[in-house]
Amino acid sequence: MKKLIFQVLLLLLFITSCTSVKKHNSLVNKPIAVDKLKSDVDFAYLKLQKLHPSLYWYISKEQLDFKFDSLKTTINKPLTSYEFYTKITPVLNEIRQGHLGVYPNSKIWSKKEANELIKKGIGPFSQFEFMMFGDKLYVEKNNSIDSTIAVGSEIVSIDSISTERLLKKYRKLMTSDGYNTTFYKHQLPKKFSNLYVFENGIKDSLLYQFKFNDSIKNIWITRKKMAESKVITKDSIVKKQTKAEKKKIALANKNRIIYNSTNGYDAATKEFQRTLSFMEKDSSVAVLKIKSFSIGNYEPFYKDAFKRIKENKSKYLLLDLRGNPGGRLSEINNLYSFVADSAIAFADKSEVATKTSFLKREYFNGGITTKVLKSIVYPFYVSFMYLKVKKEGDKYYYYTSENKVKPIRENRFKGEMYVLIDGGSFSASSIISSNLKGSKRATFVGEETGGAFNGTVAGQMPIIELPNSKVKMRVGLMKIAAHYKTEEVGHGIRPDVEIIPTLEDKINGNDPEMKWILDNIKNQDSDAK
Repeated sequence: MKKLIFQVLLLLLFITSCTSVKKHNSLVNKPIAVDKLKSDVDFAYLKLQKLHPSLYWYISKEQLDFKFDSLKTTINKPLTSYEFYTKITPVLNEIRQGHLGVYPNSKIWSKKEANELIKKGIGPFSQFEFMMFGDKLYVEKNNSIDSTIAVGSEIVSIDSISTERLLKKYRKLMTSDGYNTTFYKHQLPKKFSNLYVFENGIKDSLLYQFKFNDSIKNIWITRKKMAESKVITKDSIVKKQTKAEKKKIALANKNRIIYNSTNGYDAATKEFQRTLSFMEKDSSVAVLKIKSFSIGNYEPFYKDAFKRIKENKSKYLLLDLRGNPGGRLSEINNLYSFVADSAIAFADKSEVATKTSFLKREYFNGGITTKVLKSIVYPFYVSFMYLKVKKEGDKYYYYTSENKVKPIRENRFKGEMYVLIDGGSFSASSIISSNLKGSKRATFVGEETGGAFNGTVAGQMPIIELPNSKVKMRVGLMKIAAHYKTEEVGHGIRPDVEIIPTLEDKINGNDPEMKWILDNIKNQDSDAK
């Protein structure tokens, strides 16, 4: 009987789910009444005023009030959710916070539809990685069905629409921190496919027009079938393993899992997020490449890395943060303790809007079991978060371990340090750069970071859904700033030596920033002899 009841409940859940998907999709392109859209504008601004801890950092209240009022006057006819999204996003971007994300109400897929899509293969966007120079889009990596498309090929148009026109339109739908401009050329190519799909939906094929060496080609890119599983034959069946062999394999798998976690293996990109390498025959130059501060168990990696750097007696450390979008504050604090000259409180206490700001985050995310468990713990969570936020004067602050002085490590690197940065260095990678730059610990090479020197608004970032249009806003709840500041407002960490790679550098695999550092080191060593 219990089994029958369970099966009936599952069936009802499935039917509800299917109905929910159909109902949702039927409303995606349905025009929304003017008064409801204006109500959403007011709702969005009210939520920002209640949750955002530094709403008027880069724009005055009077100016932002005017922007929202002006937006409402332009809404004079019913609009679809996407049309409304393209109107409200540029206004929200006037706040100039790169973590403030805005997303339209898009079509969702049932489990069956999603599986069918996966079976069809990799989509025509996912087969490329793009890069941007000027107002043009280029192929950075080609994993498509057509291997003749060269890296560095300009994408002139997609389905007969000029990419310059698309880039100009999509540029209005994103923002950086403050007045920074270097962030866009790094982030827009990464977000290009999502922005295109928001507007045009998912497609099984796209007509690309490529230009390379003045030669123009129109090429249809269709879905790419994933590699088929290898057929098991009689000859390929592995013999029965002994206990010793099973134990050896289990140990190897365990070590592989630990290694992948420690180095931050990203299954999506099939790349490690943390790598340490040595250059020159005497290992005098150590290169620490950190692609993000988000994945894996970082503590053992940094502990082992700096132990190896010390054992190799490296004189120079190159910290490569190019393209690093950020991640955990705890990780950059840990890394800083291995390179700092003196102990400091790594970050200021985080300003929040109200005593109860954190109760707005998506606490109850997860499956049914997770939600039930979270419901039981919720009263304790509320009490804990309430006590963690302290009022000082007329402001509220959230305290973390990063606000306390952390001792520097015995194995810390004491030699000369270089940091490679670019417009893709954002959020946490900018915060650690602020402290390294402010303490004059390193020489910075590259271009201005995408993240601001004086901090950002991020941390907990709940998704707020506007009730009528279903447009979603991701709002940062914490103003996070490094210990060191600069008088220049709204810009990133500027390099001591500005070097910006050209398109030709990318095509030929040149690394001019790294080359300058290595040449400079050789010149220094030569002068010292």
